[in-house]
Formats: sequence, C-alpha cells, structure tokens
Amino acid sequence: MIPEPDILVVGAGLGGVAAALAACRAGRTVVLTEETDWIGGQLTSQAVPPDEHPWVEQFGTTASYRRLREGIRAYYRQWYPMRSEALALTDLNPGAGRVSKLCHEPRVALTVLEAMLAPHRAAGRLTLLTEHRAVAAEADNDVIRAVTLENLRTGDRDTVTARYVIDATETGELLELGGVEHAIGAEARGEFDEPHAPEQAQPLNQQGITVCFALSHHEGENHTVDRPADYDFWRSYRPDFWPGPLLGFQAPDPRSLESVPRTFVPNPDIDPLAVSADQSADAGDKELWGFRRILARGMHRPGAFGSDITLVNWPLNDYWLKPLIGAGEEVSAQAVAEARQLSLSLLYWLQTEAPRQDGGTGFPGLRIRPDITGTEDGLAKAPYVRESRRIKAVTTVTEHDVSIDLVGPHGGTRHRDSVGVGSYRIDLHPSTGGDNYIDIGSVPFEIPLGALVPRRVRNLLPAGKNIGTTHITNGCYRLHPVEWNIGEVAGALAAHCLTEGVEPRQVQSEDKRYEAFARLLDRDGVQRHWPDVRGY
Repeated sequence: MIPEPDILVVGAGLGGVAAALAACRAGRTVVLTEETDWIGGQLTSQAVPPDEHPWVEQFGTTASYRRLREGIRAYYRQWYPMRSEALALTDLNPGAGRVSKLCHEPRVALTVLEAMLAPHRAAGRLTLLTEHRAVAAEADNDVIRAVTLENLRTGDRDTVTARYVIDATETGELLELGGVEHAIGAEARGEFDEPHAPEQAQPLNQQGITVCFALSHHEGENHTVDRPADYDFWRSYRPDFWPGPLLGFQAPDPRSLESVPRTFVPNPDIDPLAVSADQSADAGDKELWGFRRILARGMHRPGAFGSDITLVNWPLNDYWLKPLIGAGEEVSAQAVAEARQLSLSLLYWLQTEAPRQDGGTGFPGLRIRPDITGTEDGLAKAPYVRESRRIKAVTTVTEHDVSIDLVGPHGGTRHRDSVGVGSYRIDLHPSTGGDNYIDIGSVPFEIPLGALVPRRVRNLLPAGKNIGTTHITNGCYRLHPVEWNIGEVAGALAAHCLTEGVEPRQVQSEDKRYEAFARLLDRDGVQRHWPDVRGY
C-alpha cells in the first residue's frame, strides 16, 4: 500500500531528486516515483555526463548540487586507485572529458544520489517507487486531486492523492494527463517575436533524442556486435542538411554549421591531467573519444585499467526522424526503437567500417559496456530527452531574455522573482522538423519563479524541462545544474505553501510572500543572482 504523502513527485531525474530532497528537508512526506530502476535521469539512466557552465567550480549552482558534485569526487578519491597527483586535485575531473569539469560514470552518480536520499528514507519521510509510471490523473476545480501509478514490474495500479504534485518526468507527462495547459515543439514567431522561431507553430518539431552508450577499446581483441537489423538504412542515411552520411566523421559545427571533421582515436597517449574543460573557450566536441570520456586510465596507477571509457553522445547518433511527444504512443515507441537501432548501427560501423588514422578501417577492439549502463545490451536505460512538454506559465522565458545578440554580453533579464541561476549556450540539436543545429550565444540567466507557476492549475509544479520556456530557450535551460535548481525550488515551494497555507501564485505575485520564500532559498544555499560575468 502506497502511503498518502504531502507531496507526490513523479519522475526521479535530477529535478525530481532535488525536489524530493528539498521537501523532505522541510519536514514534508514525499512519494517519489521513477519509470526506470535508476534515479538520476540524464546523469544516470540516460548516461549523460553533466553539461555545465565555465564558473561551476566557483559559483552558479545551488549548495545541494555542489554537494552532489563533491560527493562524486569523494567516491573516486576513496575507492579508485588514483595517482597521487589526481588525488590532490580539488577540482578533480575523473574522466578528464572536455564537455564538463566533472565527467564520471553513471553508477557513481547513482550511488551518491541514493546516499543523499537515504536519511529521508530511513526516517520514513520519503517513499521511493522505481519502475512506476503515471498513467492517469484526476483534476477538479483547477487542482490535481490524484495520480494513478502503474507498477511496470507487476502491472498493478495504485492511485495516490497528495496536496501538491510535482511533474519531474522527462517529457512532462502529467501536464497532458492532468489537462494542464502546455506547449510542445516550436512556437510561431508571432507568439513571442523570437528571431529564431519559425513563422508558423510546429508542435511536432522537437529536438532529437539520443540513446547513449559507453565504450572501451582493447587493441588486438574482437568485440564486434551482430549486424543491427536497420544497419543498411542508417549506413546509407544522409540528411539534407548534413555534409555526408550521418555515420561518418564529417559533421556540422553546431555554432557555424560549417562542415568540420571529427577525429576518433581510442586511448590517446595524453596525460588526462593536462585536459581543460571550458566550453566558453573550446566546445571540445571535435575529438570524439575525449569529449565525453568518463574514465581516464591515466588518472590511475599504472595497470589499474586497460582502457579509458568514453560515453557516446555524438552528432552521429542524434535521432530526429520521428517526434517523441504529441504524435501518439505508437510513434513515440517507434522513435525510441529507431534511435536504439541508430546507436547500435553506429557501434557496428565504428567496429567494422570507420576510417582509422593509419589508413585502415574499423575498430573491432571497441567493446560496448553494459556494466556501465546497467543494461543487457549496453545501451542506456532511457533515451536522452532534450525537449519536454512545457507549461503555459505565468512567466515565459524567451529569446529576448537570454540571447547575447539581443541583450549584449552583460545583459539578460533580471527577474524580480528570481529563484536560481544558470548559464549555457542556446543549444538546439537537429530536430524532427528538419532544422539543423540552432546554437546561439547566451548570457548567464536567472530562473523566474513565474516560469514554475502554471497559469491556471493551483497545485502542480514543474521540476525540469517542463517549465515556462520556449522551444528556443529550452536550449539553455535544459542542462543538469539548471534542472536540479528548478526541482529544488519546486520541492521547497510546495513545502512552503503547505506550511504557510498559501498557493504558488500568491508566493510569486505578492512581494512580501516572495521575499519570505526567497529567504528560505538563501538559507538553503540557492544562488538567485549572478556576479558580473560575461555570456558566450
């Protein structure tokens, strides 16, 4: 029997975990559900190392997100056979990947996240239900009254009532189930006058998804997988806006769209301690092996590891042929299945046909790592989802708030009701509507509380990519530390509203109520404003 909580959090990605932690810290009881058997979302079940801004080691995150990052580093220091020089680094980057200052294995993040939740589970404040999915919601008088959960292992269904419901799903599922007004895909240019929006609304034009996987390389061995069923299709697939076949090392530069070669050299003989991760200076995405490397053998004592491990989330396995949201469950399932086939086809192509720098073809020593992803086939448990349903919010963040071309490098909207900060380029991957990359310089931004408050529904809060952004601005609000910040605020806001007997819209609109809530965020280490830093 599922207990009746104060707050139901549906989805245990980074936003869901942060929401549950914040609500439990405030003394509230929480039921937290997760569709897979791993909490952590894009950091774990989707296997994506964190995408973060250049100042992450100094400022620009919440205190609890910083505790997560330091917990990951402490795990490596305690349990891995690291070189003394690596152990001494306060800003240890375990994988020495270029995408982030903290590239690491999904299981390590999973372990730390579970440890962060453990005290609340032991105290009885938190009930965690993995392999559960929301399948229905009851709404009445602008309130979500109950949510029905299906146990994916047994097929059993239970209905949970809670005074507040937080949608932390990857695709904003509760927005549809509960009849909450929302947007999908690309808004028309006329709606918010965004320069990069299309002339007409395109709800089925959504960023591509990616099924990630991990690889190591073992020279002289043969780990070639069976030829995937759809390999012939993907081997010959050449998008209209691509410089060659998708399965190839020539791809657009996201920022300029010029054709640029990618290099692929497994286990390069470079000291990982010499690697710098700063996307404001160098995107780092042209050298594929090191871009999202999650274990660097050179960080450890000689002989401890026979190979690096790298995470494959590249232009070559972005999938955009069918939309994930809005075209029905059958199309959504087909999109995931085809994305999985694309990733398996990329693996097979790398093992058998990819050009090598020595003039040969194929890397049969590449080994997919199911032990890293926690799956039988080695692919991530869930696709990396970049774009969700988005609430019609009190405040909608648009390109005019964050684009460096529109506001200047030190500009950006300063929000009266700021509840956090973030920074990333507006980074849209190729889309189901046929768009190439849309990659725009942006400024460090604030997260307005109004973007978390639905226009009508009174007790549902978003906790991730489903806040009030647009198709365009989602491109910089969708990354790991921002999702965590949003989730933490959603959990804290729900708890605060229960304590004070108020509703989220009152906290957002009334200065004194907002100031009282902001003091709680300040106490908990939620940074709400930036120092003087420059966009990129």
